[in-house]
Amino acid sequence: MRKKIIAIALMLSGGFTGSTYAQKLHTIKVKNLKELQNYFTYSPKKDIIISGHRGGMLPGYPENCIPSCEKTLSLMPSFFEIDPRLTKDSVLVLMHDATLDRTTTGKGNVSDYTYKEIQQFNLKDREGNVTSYKIPTLIEMLDWGKDKTIFNLDNKHVPWEMYSKLLKAHKYPNIMLSVRSIKEALFYYERNDDVILCVKISNMNEYKEFEQSGIPWNRIMAYVGLAMDPKQQAVYDLLHKHGVMCMSSVPSTLDKLPPKQRKAGYLKEIANKPDIIETDYPSLFIGLPLKK
Repeated sequence: MRKKIIAIALMLSGGFTGSTYAQKLHTIKVKNLKELQNYFTYSPKKDIIISGHRGGMLPGYPENCIPSCEKTLSLMPSFFEIDPRLTKDSVLVLMHDATLDRTTTGKGNVSDYTYKEIQQFNLKDREGNVTSYKIPTLIEMLDWGKDKTIFNLDNKHVPWEMYSKLLKAHKYPNIMLSVRSIKEALFYYERNDDVILCVKISNMNEYKEFEQSGIPWNRIMAYVGLAMDPKQQAVYDLLHKHGVMCMSSVPSTLDKLPPKQRKAGYLKEIANKPDIIETDYPSLFIGLPLKK
């Protein structure tokens, strides 16, 4: 069956008009590194924070899309993981996959199209419904959100130097960079003095490896894996001692459960006491016991 363009304003309340919602947004405003560090400093009194993976999703609201982030903020506070990737002419756009097929009306590799060419396609939501939304550039997203939220950039094969130069040139105060190695973490730490790093620390070996890097603890958030593991509580306690928050990520596990089973899965992970939960569906956590 041919999928039709969705009229978002008719599907969900609080319709999108131009670039702003009529309703108030639950913003997270940070003006400098100190405020960014304060937001990510562990405290046993802080409520669990919900992060929108790939910008968060709702029916009619695609991943890595400005209106999707804005819709989530109209419902709750959140910060967002997004996925910068290069086009053929080296424009940074937001796209998780290397190909256009799953999330847009296009076909083939993102890197085979120029930015102008890629704008002929429309984004699709998680159910495959075509929307009126276009693929945004990274700069468009960062400019929109600089006074509204925090972004965790998950690099999709963008040269490190390009990332570093972009952030030096634009000086956004609300950026976290996900890294895949201590080498990458050191690269950004040595060149960009106003970003937080998301570093995988899920066991004692990874803890010790980071400790030896010399990067200050107040420059990171710890990604601990798909769930909090009681066997690694000693690691979490050490991270907390250093003021580091621990984030579990459930998109590949709990988010994939049948809808009726998700809530039970979310509640189980909440009971494990992560400091941050990353999810495709932030709005499904509304009303759950996130207070500590």
